[in-house]
Amino acid sequence: MSAAPQSVSLFDGRPFFEKALAYGVQHGLIGQAQLDAIQTDAPKGMVQIARYFGTEYLRPELELAKDRIINLVSLHLAHTTQGDLQQAAGLLRDHSFLSRSKAGADMLKTLITMPQTTHFGLNERSGFRDEHIPLLAKWSLRTLAEYQAELAIRSRAAAVVDAAAWMAANLGMEPDDLEEAGKDAEAVIRTALLTMACKRSALPDWTSFEKMILALRKRYLAKPGKLPLTLPQGLADDWIPVVESVRDSVWADAAKWLESDQSPRKLFDQTPAFMGRYFWIEDGLAEIAQFDKAVSKAWQKATGGNDDEGSLITLFLCLAAGSTPKTVLTEKAAATLVKKIRKSGLQSSLALQFIADNAPAEHQADYAAMWTDFMDEAAGTLTSDHDYTFNDAVALIRREGNVSS
Repeated sequence: MSAAPQSVSLFDGRPFFEKALAYGVQHGLIGQAQLDAIQTDAPKGMVQIARYFGTEYLRPELELAKDRIINLVSLHLAHTTQGDLQQAAGLLRDHSFLSRSKAGADMLKTLITMPQTTHFGLNERSGFRDEHIPLLAKWSLRTLAEYQAELAIRSRAAAVVDAAAWMAANLGMEPDDLEEAGKDAEAVIRTALLTMACKRSALPDWTSFEKMILALRKRYLAKPGKLPLTLPQGLADDWIPVVESVRDSVWADAAKWLESDQSPRKLFDQTPAFMGRYFWIEDGLAEIAQFDKAVSKAWQKATGGNDDEGSLITLFLCLAAGSTPKTVLTEKAAATLVKKIRKSGLQSSLALQFIADNAPAEHQADYAAMWTDFMDEAAGTLTSDHDYTFNDAVALIRREGNVSS
């Protein structure tokens, strides 16, 4: 018996740029003029890339630059044309080799600066910076499959973050406040959907969130699947799938929390299954007043046992700015605090009132004097419109307050 014939497929391991170039020459799309231009541009581009990532004076760096420039062009051509050799050859015909290399680098720069997570406190949207160059060096040698897989992950994260920011803005909360709150975008979307279901026009603080949950329990206890979670009008098409996915998770959660006999505080703020899944605006003064009336406990809660001058100045400054009370700030949080002060101003009386209501009686006068002295010296710098970069104000908070490096 003769063996059945077997088909043989050839593996073409050439870079996509080389495939597109060969296709263009074979089919008359690329002529000698384009080939000469590529031969002229390629060495220039290699030197530029070697210099950008290290030095152009070492042969290994130039060899690596050759791999990088070919890969950058290949990434751009393959991704842009979805692997269509005819379209890719057309791009090589109509555009210079160096411009396709730059287009590939720009693709990677965009990827690197896209959010990796949906947590508002962990994303920076300040564009490509010098500290990203080592990442670009790595990605310039990655495959198309790796790029597209990472792009899919980051695109979804960006869609969730952008949708959450848009929904929050429609409910009265600014993007800077979301970053300061440092919560997951999914949590913001879940609460936004519940807020709209309760026909409220603003994202809730804890007291309002608790009232919303109790009202929804009363009305939909026997029918969690009927919880009216309608997508807001004006939601961008790219955001609809991710918001629908988050909405499904709210319906799944509702089957549990609607029937629970636990208090909303116990359930949403102290149960691992629900902690962090929903969002409410932190109001430090209101929280302390509502949940901990005892002076000593309130003071302990706010300071966390940190009663040094820097920690207390930081705490009082947060209160005066209407922000979440903290005794230590990151550099980014300090800049965000200054931005909020420039926008909304400082209410020194809030800090003084907090001291009067909650500080140990024997220290109230000293703390009030310390805060007043600080305000006399620092208010001008903190509120000055001339300090566009916030550098002076942040430096002041770092010197007088408590800022972690």
